Amino acid sequence: MTQLTREAGSAIEQIRQTRIQKLADLADKGVNPYPYKFEKTASAKELQEKYKDLPPGEETTDVYSVSGRVMAIRNTGMFIDLMDDTGKIQIFSHKENLPEEQLKILKLVDIGDIVGFTGTIRRTPRGELSIKSTELKLLSKALLPLPEKHHGLTDVEIRYRQRYVDLIVNEDVRDTFRKRSLIIQKIREFLAKQGYLEVETPILQTMASGANARPFNTHHNALEMDLTLRIALELYLKRLIVGGVSERVYEIGKCFRNEGIDTRHNPEFTMIELYQAYADYNDMMTLTENMVAYVAQEVLGTMKIQYGEHEIDLTPPWDRKTMLGSIKEATGIDFMEIYSAKQAIETARRLHVAVDDGMNWGQVVEAVFEEKIEPSLIQPCHIIDYPREISPLAKVHRDNDRLTERFETRVNGWEIANAFSELTDPIDQRMRFEAQAKAKAEGDEEAMDIDEDFINALEYGMPPTGGMGMGIDRLVMLLTNSPSIRDVIAFPTMRNKD
Repeated sequence: MTQLTREAGSAIEQIRQTRIQKLADLADKGVNPYPYKFEKTASAKELQEKYKDLPPGEETTDVYSVSGRVMAIRNTGMFIDLMDDTGKIQIFSHKENLPEEQLKILKLVDIGDIVGFTGTIRRTPRGELSIKSTELKLLSKALLPLPEKHHGLTDVEIRYRQRYVDLIVNEDVRDTFRKRSLIIQKIREFLAKQGYLEVETPILQTMASGANARPFNTHHNALEMDLTLRIALELYLKRLIVGGVSERVYEIGKCFRNEGIDTRHNPEFTMIELYQAYADYNDMMTLTENMVAYVAQEVLGTMKIQYGEHEIDLTPPWDRKTMLGSIKEATGIDFMEIYSAKQAIETARRLHVAVDDGMNWGQVVEAVFEEKIEPSLIQPCHIIDYPREISPLAKVHRDNDRLTERFETRVNGWEIANAFSELTDPIDQRMRFEAQAKAKAEGDEEAMDIDEDFINALEYGMPPTGGMGMGIDRLVMLLTNSPSIRDVIAFPTMRNKD
């Protein structure tokens, strides 16, 4: 059964009706199939570890209570595989050990039920550690069956829509989400050691800012005002740097972009953004690579990871390449010798890169880079010095005013981080915002509005600051060898079935 359908007359619906009848049988016996509590005294992993040296055929007088989901039933219930969140342990239930009333309840237990067992520890002659049960308690009667053992839950659509079933039957999926939690924990641990303060900023905002993206819009009834869900964490974190709450701040939080869905994009995603006063983008490069390497070592025990067919070495330091230099190296074209957007567009088309007539020079350079260079960047590297037109929040490059001090970190051909020497000049920031507003008025739905309050904050003075943003979901994909962002988001956004 790979499709958990419940149409009338279907095999699954017949099973469901049989189990509903079992609820009635349990009620006749005075059994509550959905009790309030169970005193669990050990996990499967704890017992497996504690009794790993117990020889086959040996029994103890040690009594434990365990609980979990029934994953297999053999010999009409004499042997049950019970799974909790740490692993599996076998339950041995025999008429010599269980009272008659308990044996009657055992006959009403199905695969998928959550049950508690109490008994002594033994190892079977075949070497399986077991609980010789003297008591059982039904903790939750499952009305729907689990997918068949030999086929599993293989339908990708159902796996994402019914993640709870996916987690029950697929150990590797459970492992991915445990690693996700640990990855976030280790990021926090790393930043705490660096003196960073974790903060929170608004999700509901008056305008979309901090990135070029289409927002989700909503309306606040009590305040009678339109709001957006945030597309980035950036500008409120910079306000905190201005305010001096700390010279190092970060936030891990949800962002929302009303854009397309593919293997690396989900409308709701998790980001980390961090800002450090008196630092620049060079410091952010060092911090980024050290943080990722630390997390990989702590979570996986190595800085050399496997993603698909590639072995990727995350050991710092990582390579650094300029965006325009990498284009010149690959194509022979030096876009720094091109000054007009028209000429840039013509050059891109000669390179067979699709570009629109309305693009500016920086947008064309970015399009050529993404087409010709990005897929080849398997080993981690920082692509530095982005065009000014596509970097409205980054400081102008100290050596070339056509560029900015911005980098994006690429691994496996993906962007995983975006960072700047942050723009701190309020007059320059206003000019950049005005250029964005003009682009938006001309039809660019992803361009930013003018954030007057942020400019006002900058006019109070913001210290030189380095900032970095990283997609947590993509980092988890990378460190768990997951092919799609939906594999690392517990409940990804899905199209309605109807």
